[in-house]
Amino acid sequence: MAVKAAVPFLVAMMLLTGVCNTLLTKYQDMQCVANCDKKPKHRSHFEQPVLQTLQMFIGEMGCWLVIGAFNLYRRYASRRAGYEAIVDNNDDDSGSETREIANPLKPAHPDDEGRLPLEGRTILLLALPACCDIAGTTLMNVGLLFVAASIYQMTRGALVLFVGLFSVWFLKRHLGLYKWFSLFVVVFGVAVVGLAGAITRDDKATPNYYDGSSLTTQKEVSAAAMTIIGVLLIAGAQIFTATQFVLEERIMEKYAMEPIKVVGWEGVFGFSVTLIGMIILHFAIGTGYFNAREGLYQMTHYRAIAVSSLMIMVSIGGFNFFGLSVTRTVSATSRSTIDTCRTLFIWVVSLGLGWETFKWLQVLGFALLVYGTFLFNDLIRPPLKSCVERHPEPLLPEDPIEHH
Repeated sequence: MAVKAAVPFLVAMMLLTGVCNTLLTKYQDMQCVANCDKKPKHRSHFEQPVLQTLQMFIGEMGCWLVIGAFNLYRRYASRRAGYEAIVDNNDDDSGSETREIANPLKPAHPDDEGRLPLEGRTILLLALPACCDIAGTTLMNVGLLFVAASIYQMTRGALVLFVGLFSVWFLKRHLGLYKWFSLFVVVFGVAVVGLAGAITRDDKATPNYYDGSSLTTQKEVSAAAMTIIGVLLIAGAQIFTATQFVLEERIMEKYAMEPIKVVGWEGVFGFSVTLIGMIILHFAIGTGYFNAREGLYQMTHYRAIAVSSLMIMVSIGGFNFFGLSVTRTVSATSRSTIDTCRTLFIWVVSLGLGWETFKWLQVLGFALLVYGTFLFNDLIRPPLKSCVERHPEPLLPEDPIEHH
């Protein structure tokens, strides 16, 4: 049955879990693990971006729990009713803008498109986007060590640029003039956000901040350089994320599988590859980000890190479930709008917690990112009517695969 009242709940939960993903990861980065009784500049904090990538894939594997719960509920309902339930894969075409609350186990597309079921050995194809997810997420986790949570989330807006370019290059899509303009606005907005973090000193943005007034000019330059490096790492990671999206679309054009199962399988492959890579890098390098033994020790012996790790896994799994429910119940463009609101909430919460300072230049960068993203997703009209396409071509499917 159509339950419109549940749509605000799905939106709110998607927003909540999405905000928690970034804030909890930043919270982990700020946890002191050594020399905690000394001055801030001598303290050591939790810096394990590879381990954070591993916990993300554990959260994605949690989608299998949702799948199992739905299957058990379906069996229970059918036995109680005395008949076997028939799964209807057709969406509600009653004309209502808000469709029925969608079953996330339904395929994203009808079966009459001639696509083959994604099963058997062909499931291994999902290891390719999973590997891109490993690279992109790890780079973003490293970048988050150097910048504030809001700058991290805003810089991720560069994904629109690479998705647009890769859709043209590899998927042979067509971009209208106003979409190219929107990509330019997004790039400019990301540059302004990075500039705001680089030229405005923000001691709260990184865990090893200085609480005194003895910061020299050299240290200020170093802090600005670290901010720029962080922004570049996060922006560069969007190349891998965009590649992941393109690979997923190419695979799903030929094969059929429910989006939540795709996320679950990518979680399995991503977890396996990341775990093997962690073991190899631990014995090959064994220091810094690749000291798996130290990272696991810190995660299991520090209560704040352990609890936040569990919460991150739950929030990532919840974000995948509620995100897929929103895109199938409302639309993909609505999901894009909600994701933009997530950036705003992360910014507000970070300011409220005292994790960063307010920057007017960051406001300008955020406004440019919002305008460029909304224009790219056809949520607002282009500045010139002559730029409007009569039949715009979607760059990605209406039922995108959520991740984090």
